[in-house]
Amino acid sequence: MQDSKAKIFWRILLALFYLLAGIAHLRAPSGFLAITPRWVPYPEFVIAFTGMAEIAGALGLMIPRLRYAAGIGLALYALCVWPANINHMVNNIEVAGRAASMWYHGLRMIAQPVIIWLALWVAGVTRWPFKRKLPAD
Repeated sequence: MQDSKAKIFWRILLALFYLLAGIAHLRAPSGFLAITPRWVPYPEFVIAFTGMAEIAGALGLMIPRLRYAAGIGLALYALCVWPANINHMVNNIEVAGRAASMWYHGLRMIAQPVIIWLALWVAGVTRWPFKRKLPAD
């Protein structure tokens, strides 16, 4: 079955988003380090690793053979970094000398589950809510 133009568009957009985010994690980790919760061990390593994971996931979305695994990986990644976004919001942490507004934080909290779902949908892991069941292989 061939993917719709909408799914292809969103897959490319999500891959580009993760590619750019991964590069940002590697080139300018200070903002990410600032919002990383204190309980995260080896935060510098974690930020570098997450950057590499984002890049790998972005590339994986574009390779049909790896797409399914990349979608699951990116969904789990987005779930695992949610505590950093919550920490950023709850503690009103400044990044690059600026505090984000509650509009930003509110939209970010709403967007996180959408990003998780989007990774699964563009990778063919789920068809929900468009179709309830995946065909049996």
